[in-house]
Amino acid sequence: MNLVAQIAMAAAETEHHGNVALETLIFGVIAAIVFAFLALVTLSYKNVANRHSAKAEAWAARHGKDGHDAGHGH
Repeated sequence: MNLVAQIAMAAAETEHHGNVALETLIFGVIAAIVFAFLALVTLSYKNVANRHSAKAEAWAARHGKDGHDAGHGH
């Protein structure tokens, strides 16, 4: 194999590895965004659930019910 062919092969291999590295980086960034979004949704859901629970407990306290009956339409 002559020198020009070796250089061409090395350049093609370097470009291929560069593309794989870029694709891996892009995948990693997308995965991080998705996981961050899921974490925010989960935290938001827990926040709403906690607020609902606090409202139910406050309602039960005002209406003389124990916590078990609160929020069940009794």
